[in-house]
Amino acid sequence: MSVYYDGAKLLSMRDINGNKPEIFMCTTNRTGGKTTYFGRLCVNRFFDKGEKFALVYRYNYELDDCADKFYKDISGLFFKGTTMTSKRKASGIYHELFIDGASCGYAVSLNSADQLKKYSHLFSDVSRMMFDEFQSETNHYCPDEIRKFLSVHTSIARGQGEQIRYVPVYMCANPVSIINPYYVEMGISERLREDTKFLRGDGFVLEQGYVDSASKAQMESGFNRAFARNSYVAYSSQCIYLNDNQAFVEKPFGRGRYLGTLRYKGVDYGLREFAEEGVIYCDDKPDNSFGMKLTVTTDDHQVNYVMLKRNSLFLNNMRYFFEQGCFRFKDLRCKEAVLKALSY
Repeated sequence: MSVYYDGAKLLSMRDINGNKPEIFMCTTNRTGGKTTYFGRLCVNRFFDKGEKFALVYRYNYELDDCADKFYKDISGLFFKGTTMTSKRKASGIYHELFIDGASCGYAVSLNSADQLKKYSHLFSDVSRMMFDEFQSETNHYCPDEIRKFLSVHTSIARGQGEQIRYVPVYMCANPVSIINPYYVEMGISERLREDTKFLRGDGFVLEQGYVDSASKAQMESGFNRAFARNSYVAYSSQCIYLNDNQAFVEKPFGRGRYLGTLRYKGVDYGLREFAEEGVIYCDDKPDNSFGMKLTVTTDDHQVNYVMLKRNSLFLNNMRYFFEQGCFRFKDLRCKEAVLKALSY
């Protein structure tokens, strides 16, 4: 890859059905330039064709400094002498953005999705959206975030005589977790592999990029070298998922306590807790006499099995252990079964 991220290939791709995608997702190691690339694209299209854009944030308080946060770096690099400002609208529900006094777009938050509906007619001049940091490093997402994201896009994509317009969304993030809400909802979690570079889905395309120069700069930093053992350094420099421990395929020591049986693609897997090591282990040796039997898909649903999504407490506990890096697997098949289960 070049010195900085280049999204030309991602933007040229078709989705899995050969159609024009409306969602373009990109993850790279930190400081790789993905946010700069798509931010510059939005501003260039405004200068060249007068096309406005919408910046999507998670929480409303993030809108207060949105203009400086978005424009400071890219203006210094590409648009010297220009200034972006923002103005609170509708008691701060959204902000209007201006470059040198000309309206160029809006900043909206997912948490204000319901309030934005009544102002949807004001966004009919938006041609594209950008959502930076769609994966949260702290794993803090809005309640019912996917519904709110869909609602915001619908509010913006109305108008101009159409029930729904084509409004592409550029979604950028550092690789935090493969079971983030977006990957789960879009069926990406169980399809993504470490060596995946591009992934196509229905209506979306995704790129897992790696910017070598950014990685080298991170690893040569004296500050990062001082914390070389910390997983955050590997995440930021090497494009390793922050919350997903890749050293999962190994067997714990000692004797495990059986928790339940997980059925996936016609195969039963056993889940055991190894309390001394603080991990849950999945293998292909189930205890068929144990009462807790869960299925991932309706195809596997049989007598004496319960659909996993009906046992939210068990599922939430599994997710917690996974996010803490406390899952271990006998092999990749076992890992796939658990990832599929966690995607509910």
